[in-house]
Amino acid sequence: MEIIVSIKKNKGTSYEVLTKSGKTYQVSEDTLVKYRLLKGEEIDGDVLRKIEKEAMLDQAYQQVLNYLSYQLRSEKELVDYLKKKEVAPEGIHHIIGRLKDLELVNDRVFADSYVRTIIKTSDKGPFVIKQNLKKKGISDENIAIALDQFTDDSEEKIAMATAQKALRKYQKKSFKETKNKVRQHLQTKGFSGDVINIVMEELALEKDQETETELLAQLGTKLWERHKKLEPFKRKQKVITSLMGKGFNYDDISLFISEKEAELPDEE
Repeated sequence: MEIIVSIKKNKGTSYEVLTKSGKTYQVSEDTLVKYRLLKGEEIDGDVLRKIEKEAMLDQAYQQVLNYLSYQLRSEKELVDYLKKKEVAPEGIHHIIGRLKDLELVNDRVFADSYVRTIIKTSDKGPFVIKQNLKKKGISDENIAIALDQFTDDSEEKIAMATAQKALRKYQKKSFKETKNKVRQHLQTKGFSGDVINIVMEELALEKDQETETELLAQLGTKLWERHKKLEPFKRKQKVITSLMGKGFNYDDISLFISEKEAELPDEE
């Protein structure tokens, strides 16, 4: 048996119940009313164990409410969060049920909100979004409904902005490699093949031979210097292979190599 010596209101909605043995319990108002906890009351062991269990659930419930206060969460995210807090399976089931009753967890609403936010703020396409939602435990049905917000027009608009950003990043590469890098970037961001083709066509990238020659000379000179300790033939092959791998034209590479070979007597 235990005797309650004090009941103190905490900040928020919880209460601190102190027993004669010095043990404290943080309980909700519901628990307080349910067990008619009053100062001076005697409580037997079975009731104490129930109160302790409910106190732990109340604490976990408050923690998950705080977790939800920052942004919407999927049911799986909440379950994973509670598991990390070492809440027992039956406790998780109970808490998720309470949240559903209050409409604080709803995977369809979550998926709709997630896609809407991504469309407004992100550079990701529908395939990546679909995978992200799957990781968050969203069903295929809810994913499909949410992705209906992703129209062809909105996907193309986001893909174009993403491509232009990638283009600035890769502009110091060969024309061929730049095109390939931009296309690969769009693929990794989750845009469909049709949309990627449309965007690449609208970008209308054109090769600037003067810029291409300058880039080849810059990179080629670095490679030529890097492999200067190799035998002439191996040095030449190394540079050719590297430059072709970077997307430069073989004829342009051959011209560059010829110019470098012509300088060899001066190096000696």
